[in-house]
Amino acid sequence: MPQISEFHGIVIRMFHREHGPPHFHASDGEDEALIGFDPIRVMHGQLPARSRRLVFEWANAHERERRENWNRGERKDAFDQIAPLP
Repeated sequence: MPQISEFHGIVIRMFHREHGPPHFHASDGEDEALIGFDPIRVMHGQLPARSRRLVFEWANAHERERRENWNRGERKDAFDQIAPLP
């Protein structure tokens, strides 16, 4: 699964031609969650509270880039990297 961002030990990934609704995968160590786009929410899995807060902050800051990457994935095009949180 292609990694599109990494920050504070959290890895963000997307699959090509993944099932809807639009989402990405966030992992922090052994914890992993499927994060939906609209609204930004945990759809499946879990993350520690601090990691979940950071992932939601990142997702809100990069809405356009996330959606563009989702569209790329549906076409099986290469994903763009998205800037991490500082």
